Amino acid sequence: MKITLIKPNIGRREHSLYVDNASMEPLQLGILAALTPEDIEVVMYDDRLEPIPYEEKTDLVAITVETFTARRSYEIADEYRKRGVKVIMGGIHIKLLPEEAEEHADSIMIGDAESQWGNMIEDLRRGELKERYICTAPKVPQKGILTRRSIYEGKKYMPISLLQFSRGCGFNCKYCASSVYFEQHHYTRDIDEVVAEIKSQKRKLLFFVDDNIVANKARAKELFRALIPLKVRWVSQGSIDMLDDEELMKLMVKSGCLGLVIGFESIKPESIENMRKGVNRKFVADNYKEAIEKLRHYGLQTWAAFTIGHDTDTLESIRATYEFARRNKFTFAAYNILMPYPGTPLYDELKSQGRLLYDGKWWLHPQYKFNYTAFIPKNMTPDELTEAGFNCRRDFNSLGSVLYRLFEPRTNLRGPVRFFTYIIYNPVFRKEVFEKQGMTFGCLEKDEDERKLEGNLDPAGHRQENQ
Repeated sequence: MKITLIKPNIGRREHSLYVDNASMEPLQLGILAALTPEDIEVVMYDDRLEPIPYEEKTDLVAITVETFTARRSYEIADEYRKRGVKVIMGGIHIKLLPEEAEEHADSIMIGDAESQWGNMIEDLRRGELKERYICTAPKVPQKGILTRRSIYEGKKYMPISLLQFSRGCGFNCKYCASSVYFEQHHYTRDIDEVVAEIKSQKRKLLFFVDDNIVANKARAKELFRALIPLKVRWVSQGSIDMLDDEELMKLMVKSGCLGLVIGFESIKPESIENMRKGVNRKFVADNYKEAIEKLRHYGLQTWAAFTIGHDTDTLESIRATYEFARRNKFTFAAYNILMPYPGTPLYDELKSQGRLLYDGKWWLHPQYKFNYTAFIPKNMTPDELTEAGFNCRRDFNSLGSVLYRLFEPRTNLRGPVRFFTYIIYNPVFRKEVFEKQGMTFGCLEKDEDERKLEGNLDPAGHRQENQ
């Protein structure tokens, strides 16, 4: 028996799939491979890097689906099913919209797969695959499972190993799909197993893909103590309240942390209140001055993540956000247009107000483009918000900005490792600004109905009657 695992692409530029030269290993597929009995052959194809061999014989195709990859995932699933191959889908988008996914799959897995993957395998052997597998959240994620990294061999991934210490986040930001998926819970792995996984692979540069690695500060301290003897270097995502715990921060630095993705989200206190990100309330009050000083003190290179397009935002405040990030010489920054993910409070709010564009399903709409606005903002047009986001990304990653931000002595110039991290990755993200902007979801070419639909859309892909 053979199972084929698929990591879908986002979409295409012009007539061909976008090739992502900065792809990282799809950790979730390595875990599924590890959950699969050894007598079953497992192969993995990454749609971001390589063509999918649809004609290759297999007994089951398993596709991991995110909202951004949903349209392409359904295309891949439909292509396999035309050939009589069974398809199962899982991932965050499947839990958010199971009925939608069922139109393209023989089976779906709702939630993290650990509790049901083995049962699904036995049903597959008997030819009795169920339409749905409802998974219970594991209190201890990835228990007894070491990621099967052999499936990544021969593929051109970035030289960094992905792994996970925890899943979920206890916060309830109204735009966050992860908090909906994990139902505001946070779970941590056995630290001994995390250490064993690190030792089982060769790299010393690690990326913990946790939503918030410091959500449980006591457990995070245990992890950091365990990492110190391993002499690794690592990055992850963490909430800004970690800076209130001096012991935590010292252990973090000593354990080899280079820096973190931190959700600053906004420099406006009213925006923080509106999005329900209470953890940032204290820090935004002084325009994050105390927080930034502490990050520099600890030598952490910060990827500052912002969301733009809140009802409290204006074009002027969005530009001020760009200037704030440049002035503070963050190593990286993201300016993410607010996305109404299905199932989130934000989506429900905008839907009730009649403010959703693209018929409310931007992730499937043939005219939606990556990094475009999918709703009607309060204080600007959709096109103005799209342009403002692009301008922030373009200017922050301009050559002048990259050079200016380099000269931050306590972070970007704090030793050769941090210097080379800055020098190597800033050009990668600069390139992505232009290559990913305006990408169309999916790969299939437009049909006649889609071309007719274009007559009712403006150049940015928004329905004119909604403007």
